[in-house]
Amino acid sequence: MLDAVVTAVSRSGTHTLIKPNQESIRLLAGLGVEGDAHLGETVKHRSRVARDPSQPNLRQVHLIHGELHDELEAAGFTVSAGQMGENVTTRGLDLLVLPAGTRLHLGDAAIVEVTGLRNPCAQLDRIQPGLMAATLGRDEQGNLIRKAGVMAIVLTGGDIHPGDPIRVELPPAPHQPLGPV
Repeated sequence: MLDAVVTAVSRSGTHTLIKPNQESIRLLAGLGVEGDAHLGETVKHRSRVARDPSQPNLRQVHLIHGELHDELEAAGFTVSAGQMGENVTTRGLDLLVLPAGTRLHLGDAAIVEVTGLRNPCAQLDRIQPGLMAATLGRDEQGNLIRKAGVMAIVLTGGDIHPGDPIRVELPPAPHQPLGPV
């Protein structure tokens, strides 16, 4: 079993899909990634702001499992860390099966709480045509599977670097599956 690890950290101060990789990022409790366009207590995604700017920001940190990049590469896409808008790229942890409320301890100090699944958007097709569809699937019952990572809020701030370990703290049972957020 591979230990869960941070493989890349990324941020962008503007509302661009691609977030450049960094040597480290700083998470700020209750706000998100310092210097990132989505930093704040209330929603920052433009479509959500247009609907209700007072909504709590449940999408402060975007995490994607590096295994998705492998899957996309096998399907003919070229996608690297940060290119799909994520702040934290992981390896060795199936983010999509975590229950809502899971706490991820990132590095020495930072703790985020998983709030839900990222709903892939059409902007992905600007990276490569068909990329959005490639981040969606169907299970045996025909239910939609969103593969584009998870969203989280910052409970405890701290610096995160590539190579930092990830420790998973599951919430008390009964566990609730992740839904889009």
